[in-house]
Parts: sequence; C-alpha cells; structure tokens
Amino acid sequence: MSVLQKFSLIGRTAMITGGSRGLGRAMAQALAEAGADILLVGREEASLDTAARELAQLGRWVGIAVGDVGTPEVAAEVCKEVLGIGKPIDILVNNVGGRRADIATEDFPIDEWKKLFDLNLTSALVCCQHMGKPMLERRRGSIINITSIAGPLAIKGIRGRHYETAKAALTGLTRSLAADWAERGVRVNAIAPGGFLTDPNKKWYAEKPELRATFEAHIPMGRLGEPAELGPAAVFLASDASSYITGATLVVDGGFTIW
Repeated sequence: MSVLQKFSLIGRTAMITGGSRGLGRAMAQALAEAGADILLVGREEASLDTAARELAQLGRWVGIAVGDVGTPEVAAEVCKEVLGIGKPIDILVNNVGGRRADIATEDFPIDEWKKLFDLNLTSALVCCQHMGKPMLERRRGSIINITSIAGPLAIKGIRGRHYETAKAALTGLTRSLAADWAERGVRVNAIAPGGFLTDPNKKWYAEKPELRATFEAHIPMGRLGEPAELGPAAVFLASDASSYITGATLVVDGGFTIW
C-alpha cells in the first residue's frame, strides 16, 4: 500500500455531529473527498438536507439524523437511530460544542454550567459509548473528539470558563478511552482547533473587532484559519495513515500555542 493509499477512506462510513455547517461541514467534506460515506447529525433538518445534497455530488452515500446531541438524552436517541440504519459507523467525529455564555465564572449559574458541560463533554461521552461498542465488537474504528486550544489555555479577553474546563476534560476523556480501547482495535484521538473563521466567529469578531485583533496578534502565522484547513487533519486521524496513533491531540492553530 502506497502512502497516499493509506489516507483513503473508501469503504468506510463517518458520523459527524454538528456536521451541516462550520468546522463539522468542512470535516465532512474532507472525509467524503477521501472516499468515506457520510452520516451528518445536527439540529436543523434544512441545513442538513442542504449539506447532504452537496456532499452527495461527490458520489458518496450521505445520510442525516436530526437531533440536538448537545443534550445527553437526545444524543442517545440519535445514536440508536443511526445504529438502526444498519450501516456500520467506522469513524465518529464528536464535533458538537461551543461557548454559549459569557458570564464571569464567580457568577455562573450552576444549572447553566451543567447544561454547557453536557454540550461540550457529556454529549461526546454518550456518542462514544453508543457508537464505540460496535467498533469494539468489530475491533476496528477511529474516534475523533474536537477539543480546543482553550483546553490547556485560558483565552484572554473572555469570561466564563465553562468552555475551557469542559474541553480540558474532553482531552482527558480522549486519553482515557484511548488507553482502554487500544488493545481492542479502536483508536481515540482529538483535534484542538485554534481560531477559525466560521460563520458564528465572523459574527462574534464583527461585534468585537478588538478581540479579533488581539487574537490574531498572538498567532505566529498572523491570521485566523479557514474551516477547510481543518479537514485534512480529520482525514489523517480517521485513516490508516495514523494507524499507530491513539490518545493524541493534534493542534491546528496557526502556531497560537507556540508562545
């Protein structure tokens, strides 16, 4: 097998949560271009349908599952629905998450904190449990958790550290599952994106241009990333090109964490 053939995902199916837009959509595109069939999960059926039509033009099978997997109960229901399709999932990308509250930590309501932990951490655990079991039975699979450079770092100019705390915990979960499942044929890795120009971030930075300037000034490459620049990292970790890698976190941040 040539080195380029090791990146091929032909014959495999990837499930991407939050896959209809933003970084999830970019990773779905890359995985499909590498040959994978795609199962998109998201809250909005209309955006899922649009993404599915676009990806189907690549000649891949594309399915959708509608549900807010940021809620553990719904995540379990969606996973059961996907398993009921009867198409084995070889690659799981836990992409759902986000910073949805800018409240000082000392004032953060505990109920809201728990809800955001469900979004950024518990949802990934639930998906790993449900989708990981069949992988373990087949002794083959790749799970990719989308963490953040905000896991090991506290990002300057932002209040409310629920996101940093949950993403740090997701990194820990990644390592723990990798240790438990390595001998059973399932690899578990993470991607830690830095700042990317997704639509929500474009809106956020438009409202806070000083924050964008501060963030970009800290990036050695001097710019924020384009979503398409994250896709190849997902292909690498999903494919046999990374067959001897598990428990790792691949940082994609333009050098932000260098200094």
